[in-house]
Amino acid sequence: MVDQSRGNSSARLSVRACAWVLASLLGGVWPCAQAQEYPSRPIRMVIPFEPGATNDILGRWAGSKLGEAFGRQVLVENRAGAGGSIGVDFVAKSPADGYTLVLGNTGNLAVNPTLYPDLPYDPVRDLQPVTLLAKAPLILVSHPSAPFKTVKDLIARAKSRPGAFTYGSGGSGSGGHLAMELLKSLAKIDVTHVPYKGAAPALLNVISGELSLVFVGAAAATVQIKAGKVHALAVSGERRLPAFAAMPTIEEAGVAGYNCTLWYGVLAPAGTPSLVVSRLQSILVRALQDPDIKARLADDGTEPAGSTPEEFSRLIRNEIALWAPLIKASGKSN
Repeated sequence: MVDQSRGNSSARLSVRACAWVLASLLGGVWPCAQAQEYPSRPIRMVIPFEPGATNDILGRWAGSKLGEAFGRQVLVENRAGAGGSIGVDFVAKSPADGYTLVLGNTGNLAVNPTLYPDLPYDPVRDLQPVTLLAKAPLILVSHPSAPFKTVKDLIARAKSRPGAFTYGSGGSGSGGHLAMELLKSLAKIDVTHVPYKGAAPALLNVISGELSLVFVGAAAATVQIKAGKVHALAVSGERRLPAFAAMPTIEEAGVAGYNCTLWYGVLAPAGTPSLVVSRLQSILVRALQDPDIKARLADDGTEPAGSTPEEFSRLIRNEIALWAPLIKASGKSN
């Protein structure tokens, strides 16, 4: 006699097994289908800084280019605070579907992991690089009456008077802070750090003579250099600036191995489908070839970059390793 209960049980198991296999297959196909339809709704571009600066300009430009290419609205949102960490953390914890992106830079991706031990995100683990957008050097300036006119003079006088000269920055971990700490390390000099809430007030105090030095962006420095309010010593990057062809790089001025170039790029949450990342990357890299954006960035002392996600990922890892020992040595980790 046939045991029908056993047969029915086996049939039920077979149906469940088939259903499980089908669900598994659909689970793999569904994200792919979503990626192919991407984007089907507005995209959010988070800029983790206040409006107006280079970060904001680049983030809004990237958002507009993505919007034009996709024919979809891109909502730009400024989420400032904690050196850019608040905005980056928001995106790192967002769904990995390509609808929330962030404008990252040297500070919030390569510096903050060492500066803030309790950082709520890991830029390597929690974010998916899309592409590097641009690179920007800084200009080292002093008051015209300062007792040094070249980097060589500065180093000689700083060695003879350790700690006597001061430099301002936009705060611990800012580009200006990093640039001077690297110079101090390579040149073996002692210059006293005075942090401000932004590079602008630091520059004003150099103009007034209250500070000895400051590293600032080319756009801000150019106006003051041409007005004769500050004296330019050198540029922090690996190449001279076209607008100041006679100004040497710090390495050319005698500090071997010196190169401090800030960078900016677009990232998504980790786990974002590769097809989505590829589409975003191709649009942005292609847009960086536009003569108009090249000219606009050049006015700000910034150079278009463009990279693969893998190249951007390597840059972030390398920069974390570069700045970590300097930040720890300066005693600025929080």
